[in-house]
Amino acid sequence: MKTAFSRNFYCTLGLISVLVTNSIAQSPDKMDWWKDAKFGMFMHWGLYSQTAGYWDGHKAKGNEHFMIHEKISLKEYGKIADDFNPINFDAEKWVLTAKEAGMKYIIITSKHHDGFAMFDSPSNDYNIKTQTAYAKDPMKELVAACHKHDMKFGFYYSLGRDWEDPDVATNWPHKGGRSNLVDYPNEDIKVFSRYFERKVKPQVKELLTQYGKIDVIWFDTPELISPEESKELREIILNIQPHCIINSRIKHGFGDYKVTEQEIVEGLEVEPWEACITMGKNWGYIEYDTIYKSSELMTRQLLEIVSKGGNLLLNNGPTGKGEITELAQERLAKIGAWMKQNSEGIYGSTPWKIQNELLSNAKKTKVVQGEDDKNTLKDAVNDATSKEIIPEVQFTLKNNNIYAYVCSYHQEQVLIKSLALKNKIKIKAVTPLGSQKKLAWIQNNEGLQIDMPAYAENEISITGFRVELK
Repeated sequence: MKTAFSRNFYCTLGLISVLVTNSIAQSPDKMDWWKDAKFGMFMHWGLYSQTAGYWDGHKAKGNEHFMIHEKISLKEYGKIADDFNPINFDAEKWVLTAKEAGMKYIIITSKHHDGFAMFDSPSNDYNIKTQTAYAKDPMKELVAACHKHDMKFGFYYSLGRDWEDPDVATNWPHKGGRSNLVDYPNEDIKVFSRYFERKVKPQVKELLTQYGKIDVIWFDTPELISPEESKELREIILNIQPHCIINSRIKHGFGDYKVTEQEIVEGLEVEPWEACITMGKNWGYIEYDTIYKSSELMTRQLLEIVSKGGNLLLNNGPTGKGEITELAQERLAKIGAWMKQNSEGIYGSTPWKIQNELLSNAKKTKVVQGEDDKNTLKDAVNDATSKEIIPEVQFTLKNNNIYAYVCSYHQEQVLIKSLALKNKIKIKAVTPLGSQKKLAWIQNNEGLQIDMPAYAENEISITGFRVELK
C-alpha cells in the first residue's frame, strides 16, 4: 500500500515523464558538447553545385531547387552527374577552414531534395560513387578528417522530399507543391511508407555504419512522415549510435533540439535551438551569388544567437569542383581571427539575465547585401535576418563572469547601463578578451564605463570584455 508521500512522489514522476514526452526529447549528457560548441559549418553540396545556378543557358529558377521549378525530368537532371567531378575536393582543407574559423562541428548534405546521394549508397545506385566520373565517396574522407582534427560531424538528410523516388508526395505550400510531378504526376498513388522502407531506412543505416562515429543526423523537410515512422527512425539511429544527436525535423517531437531557418528568435529560448543561416543568398553554390554578409555582421549574428541560448550553423556551398569559394574563405578567416581573441565568452557559455543592450547616441547602418528582390520561391531565397549594424552590447555568462561584447561602436568610451551599481551588480575587474592590458573602467549607478580601443581598418569592430563579479 502506498503512503501519501509515495503517492505524491510517483505522481511527480508521472508529471515529469509527461513533460519530457511532450517537449523536445533530449539526453543532457550527449547534448553537452553541442550546447558548448555554439558554432558550426553547414555545407550544401550536390549535383546542383555543378550547374552553379544556370540551366539551359539561363539563370535557373529556384537556384539549388531548380529541378522542380524548371520542371526537369529525372533522366535529364541525372545527366549533370556525367560532368560532376570534384577533382579539387580536399577534405582536410575543408575541415581546417571550419576549425580555423572557430567552428566546432560540420553538417553536410548526404542527400538533398533531388534524391542524389553524395555518398556510397549500396541500397540505391543514384549516388556519387556509381553515377559520376569521380567514382569515390567524399564523405569517407570528410568524416576521417573531422575525426583527425577533433571536429564533430553530422549528416544532413532530406527526409520528406526526394525527387528521385516515385512514392514521395508533398503538401507544401499546397498538394504536390514540392513534388517531382514531371516523372511522377499522380500524388494520389504515392505511399510514403514504401519510400521510407525502400530508401530512408537503408540509407540512414548506411550513414551510421560506414564511417565510424557520427555526432548528428540533421533531417530536413519531414513533410508526410507519420509519428510512428519518426519514432521508428529515432530508434534505428540510437540503436546503432546511441550518442548521436537528432534535430527536430525528424518531426513529431522526436528530436533533441529545434531549428530555425534564416531567422533568429526574438528572445531567450530555454530549449536547445540552432539557427541555420546562409552567408550569401543561397544554400548551394550559385556563381552569381557574390554578395555575402560581412564578417562583422555574421559575428554579430553569432553573438546574438549565443546570447539567446542557441547555436549558429553558418552555411556555405562548395563548387562543383569541390572548392570552398574565395569569398567564403575570406569571411571565415576574418571571423576566425576575431574568435581567437574573443571566443572565451562564447564556448561553453550560457545566457545572462539580459541578452542585449542598445547603445545610445550611436547611428544604425544597413549592410548592403544584393538587391532586395521579392523572390516568391521561399525555400530558395528566404533570409529573414536583419542586415542592420546596430551599436549594442551582447551578453553571455560563464564561470560567474559576465561577458559583454560591445558591437559596432566607435566612440572612445562606452557606458553599459545594464552593469550599473544600482542593479545590484558589484564588479571586481574588467579585462578585454585576448589581452592582459590594464583597462580604465569605472562603475557607478549609471553603469559601467569602459575605455574603448581604436579599430584597424580591416578589423571586426567588436570587443569582448570579461566582467568579474565580486
